[in-house]
Amino acid sequence: MTMKAMLAAAAAMISMQAAATPILLAKGQLDGTTDLSGLTGTLENGLPGNVLGGLGSGLTYVGGNTFLALPDRGPNATNYNAAVDNTVSYISRFQTVTLGLTPQSGTGLAFSLSPQLTGTTLLYSPDALIYGTGAGLGNKADGTPLGSGSALLPNTTTQYYFSGRSDNFGPGGSGNPLDARFDPESIRVSADGQSVFISDEYGPYIRQFSRTGSNAGQLLRTYTLPANLDVALVSAHGTDEETNATGRVDNKGMEGLALTPDGKTLVGIMQQALLQDARGASKLLRIVTVDVASGATKEFGYTLTTGSGVSEIVALNDHQFLVDERDGKGLGDGSNAAVKSIFLIDITGATDITNVAAATSTTPTVRKSATPFLDLVAALKANGLTAAQIPSKIEGLAIGQDVTSNGQLLHTLYVANDNDFVPASAGPNQFFVFGFTDADVAQAAGVPEPATWGTMILGFGAIGAALRRRARRPASA
Repeated sequence: MTMKAMLAAAAAMISMQAAATPILLAKGQLDGTTDLSGLTGTLENGLPGNVLGGLGSGLTYVGGNTFLALPDRGPNATNYNAAVDNTVSYISRFQTVTLGLTPQSGTGLAFSLSPQLTGTTLLYSPDALIYGTGAGLGNKADGTPLGSGSALLPNTTTQYYFSGRSDNFGPGGSGNPLDARFDPESIRVSADGQSVFISDEYGPYIRQFSRTGSNAGQLLRTYTLPANLDVALVSAHGTDEETNATGRVDNKGMEGLALTPDGKTLVGIMQQALLQDARGASKLLRIVTVDVASGATKEFGYTLTTGSGVSEIVALNDHQFLVDERDGKGLGDGSNAAVKSIFLIDITGATDITNVAAATSTTPTVRKSATPFLDLVAALKANGLTAAQIPSKIEGLAIGQDVTSNGQLLHTLYVANDNDFVPASAGPNQFFVFGFTDADVAQAAGVPEPATWGTMILGFGAIGAALRRRARRPASA
């Protein structure tokens, strides 16, 4: 293809897509109050150990119409003991769900979505973990002693379960790999489909667990992350940790995690600025890349636009990612949603800031789209939801199977909410499916200088190829 032809093709593509934007294809919800864990015990706050909720903290595509949905540290919206931030011995887990897309004709959305829960996998370590004793933390709301952090767990000599209770930690700061406390926030499936990677906020940690077979849910590896993410003073009461000079902010750890399509690189993103960075660059967050095989890490800067924090990151290819910025407003907060924006970023050529002790306004950051790739508030309001009906915690993103709609091949972006296990106020576990094209990504990346168009065309093709490798069962409408 001659340069002249390449320039003409690029110009035509950009012109045709000038007003393009991802479109809402389907929406659905997963109802029910219990999962498939088989647990029969009662948590410290009186809720059942198999309570279903919070599925949208993380979401990842497995294949076909199968996804994994991730609840966080459990139901801590019920007050029972402020000394442990009302956290309970809810066992960390991931849920297997099918999100079947069915074409539909007539008015309305192009597809219907039918979420169904098909399995629950509990997470455990084959080696002993550290649990809290409850000593000195007072009594529960009913006056009974708080008790041990492992008392309600079905531990054996070969299975020590991770849980959300905040006092399940030992010495050595927040990065102690033997800590039983775990606050899962994002999940990705390995390239071979046999394991999952999960990031959390307590450490922060990135842990790898088996997904299949008789040892499903077993810890395989805990990655060593940069020490500047950890806090030295650890407490069962999270706000006490705010006195640390460096490290992650309490409950604002590694909220998002991506895995490149080749399965070689994990890309985690912090929800808010590190304590040492917030003083000079309050809107600068750290992105951490991890080589899956070696564990080697790098750090890059990311600047918030309008959101109060980042909730998720998902890979398009080995260098471009979608990042979910949001506020805390909307359904569940009793207010109107304002900011739920998904931006496109590119880490190509980004400066490694691992050795930057404290970021400033001049610290280099990754390239980011000037405007959102997808404005969720605008898109959902355009499809009949009010700002008060849009979930406050949009936290799960996954690239799903390709579909055909009106003769056009579309990639799919699945979006999920974390309802904090309180459907009465935050609504059900909801899922929204958007369709987008390679040209939509090109549009978000901005119109390049003519001299670079040829390279960009090749780049756009790579996006499509990477995404289509994930699309095992296309649907059509």
